[in-house]
Amino acid sequence: MKKKVWSGNMLRRGVAAVCTLTMAAAMLAGCTKKDGETESQNAQEGTQETSSVDSDEVFTVGIPQDLDSLDPHIAQSAGTREVLFNIFEGLVKPDENGNLNPAIASGYDVSDDATEYTFTIRDNVLFHNGQTLTADDVVASLQRYKDTGASVFEIVDSIEKVDDTHVKVTLTKANSEFISYCTVAIMPADCEDVENNPIGTGPYKFVSRTALENLVVEKFDDYWDTDNAAHIKNVEFKVEANPDNIVTDLEGGSIDMYARITSDQADQLSDAFDIYEGEMNLVQALYVNNAVAPFDNELVRQALCYAIDPQEIMDFVSGGAGVEIGSAMFPSFGKYFDESLNDTYNQDIDKAKELLAQAGYPDGFTFTIKVPSNYTPHIDTAEVVVEQLEAIGVTANIKKVEWNTWLEEVYNNKDYEATIVGFDASTLNASALLYRYTSDAHNNMFNYANADYDKAFAAAQATVDDDEQVKYYKECEKILSETAAAIYIQDLPEFVALSSKYTGYTFYPLYVQDIAKIKLAE
Repeated sequence: MKKKVWSGNMLRRGVAAVCTLTMAAAMLAGCTKKDGETESQNAQEGTQETSSVDSDEVFTVGIPQDLDSLDPHIAQSAGTREVLFNIFEGLVKPDENGNLNPAIASGYDVSDDATEYTFTIRDNVLFHNGQTLTADDVVASLQRYKDTGASVFEIVDSIEKVDDTHVKVTLTKANSEFISYCTVAIMPADCEDVENNPIGTGPYKFVSRTALENLVVEKFDDYWDTDNAAHIKNVEFKVEANPDNIVTDLEGGSIDMYARITSDQADQLSDAFDIYEGEMNLVQALYVNNAVAPFDNELVRQALCYAIDPQEIMDFVSGGAGVEIGSAMFPSFGKYFDESLNDTYNQDIDKAKELLAQAGYPDGFTFTIKVPSNYTPHIDTAEVVVEQLEAIGVTANIKKVEWNTWLEEVYNNKDYEATIVGFDASTLNASALLYRYTSDAHNNMFNYANADYDKAFAAAQATVDDDEQVKYYKECEKILSETAAAIYIQDLPEFVALSSKYTGYTFYPLYVQDIAKIKLAE
């Protein structure tokens, strides 16, 4: 019997697997209900009473790399954030439909000039250590996050406790997107050793961690949101650093679920697994160091764009699945995505060679692509890119590096010529993808600098008019495309393997593994 495959645009037992984005500007009115309910929460009522696992059986989730930190305020990796989602919560919390729902805050108000955000703190929320959450904890957590130097909190002027149930955040300038940053994890004010004893309010609480091996969590029985409480009692996130072992470990029973397997791996799995298909919601590209020759030459970067054929890459890497992108934005961000930018560069080998000659490289050049060794789709993409660049006389050598090495060398120290990875959005707004290209951004690992871009981004940030903001963000995307800030390729398809003993896997528009939704199949 052929294994069943569910597409991300279908419904399975009432659980939506496709993610559409509703941006923050459209959410201001909907998040102020006094009881914190939303339509998506109401729709789920009555669906959470089905099969649960309260025994000592462990549900094991394979993850591609170790967590870079258990401190949600300093964690860098998307792979870390998607795991910590189960432990920590913010004032608001994203759902699978791209809404920001009340969480620690039962509601909030925004001043007309979008410089003051006042939050009503939910009653009777318990931390995993049994303490009752207070306004003081909220103030301390937000201040702690700001003190890390987080770029999205640079505009925060003050964080103050208004009274026992209200906290006000005042900004130095208007920002209608600020609510999307308020997913920042809330922790006890007196937390001291977050790396070894993380304490949150989420549906799962921390049990133990063994570096390079696993993270163990268990269901939090006193979770405030009973409608969305966890079904499975014991969960292990197990590091599967070698992608060659994934299929064997799934079939052997040492892991029950693995997100972002390749299409080839999906084909190898037996009928004991269901394959869920969606999009990764990230921007995969050949990212180049704009400060290193020859990539400091815009003509060279444009030449590489003309040499690449995204569809050929998708055909090889994922059997044709995936969505071509022409700039630093993916389709789930709806109104901000500009599909016309896919045609800025259509493969044209002669044009690519001509541009190389104009740039002073008529015979091509040689460079190295550093790729994380634990991400098969990026390695496979790199192999196709290498072949495509050969057609214009450019030699690219692939260097596989461990994930922690990639973080240190490429992301932190910018010690690289080129890399192939995918960047996700950490929050539900366009600036989460576009800020990193501003000249003075702390996470501008590309060393990209463009005055026109900085000006357009600043204009988008300054306006409170939604149409104006969309216009400026699209201008940013056009500048990135035309100046070839990177060689943009695709939003990769996401294939998730889940043991058929379980059901309920749900895709989000962010990097999230919401294990609370997983339950025993009927």
